[in-house]
Amino acid sequence: MLIRNPADIPPSEITSEQTFLNRRSVIRALGLGAAGSLLPVSGRADEAPVVEEPLTPESIVTGFNNFYEFGTNKGDPARYAHRLTTSPWKVRISGEAENTGEFDFEDVVRGFTPEERIYRFRCVEAWSMVVPWLGIPLSQVLTRFKPTSQAKFVEFTTLYRPAEMPGQKAIFSSIDWPYVEGLRMDEAMHPLTLMATGVYGKALPNQNGAPWRLVVPWKYGFKSIKSIVGIRFSRSQPVNTWHRIAPGEYGFYANVNPDVSHPRWSQARERRLPSTLAEPNWRATQPFNGYAAEVAQLYTSMDLARYY
Repeated sequence: MLIRNPADIPPSEITSEQTFLNRRSVIRALGLGAAGSLLPVSGRADEAPVVEEPLTPESIVTGFNNFYEFGTNKGDPARYAHRLTTSPWKVRISGEAENTGEFDFEDVVRGFTPEERIYRFRCVEAWSMVVPWLGIPLSQVLTRFKPTSQAKFVEFTTLYRPAEMPGQKAIFSSIDWPYVEGLRMDEAMHPLTLMATGVYGKALPNQNGAPWRLVVPWKYGFKSIKSIVGIRFSRSQPVNTWHRIAPGEYGFYANVNPDVSHPRWSQARERRLPSTLAEPNWRATQPFNGYAAEVAQLYTSMDLARYY
């Protein structure tokens, strides 16, 4: 099953938020319980842990975003991302792998069936969501290109297209485009790491990173790079974009850690959306965003001390 461009999907095929939620109620009524509610679209058992928290409304998930390629205001991506052309889409694979070159996106994802994964999403700015993604485990995608034993890290690169992404040509932008992020190979191959191709049961909107984006649920959101056009297998640790901009604030690991404050604010609490000034909806931040049991074994004590 290939995820199509949102513009190509007729209204009759679009799942409303209420229908999406009702489907879960039916599954629970059939006696499958919470675990059954996380069955992937493919019908295979999902390795993701159950998130027993209300979903963030779809309008917020698709309307409140950090995607600086379209502007710095949270509403800019939804306002301007319709300009982005996502078909055709090419992905360049390079570095320490047997299968390298430029591939059509459709060929990269061919044969995979997106799975439904409900994950907490925690921004470094201390707001959070619960998002129902559709996606492909990153390990499956990377294995397709046969990384060699020399591949210790994976570097991802976002599309650079200023004509369609106005933030990339902003006069006062301090970002050295294109946007770059990276993971260690063990992080990339972890079963929770996802390449999302959809959200709320439909194709991923442009403002959320169409046609696909990285989702690493135990890390701060800036690690979840959007609209990926490059994957490079590397022997050395990539220098991610935010670390180049502010090395004292944003580094490589970015694991959610309530005990390590950002230099300019505490990370002990998070503001779960929806939220208002009158009802800020603050809650305690969970280590590794609530996924400590699944991922803590990946890290040493030194790694844990370096969230930023």
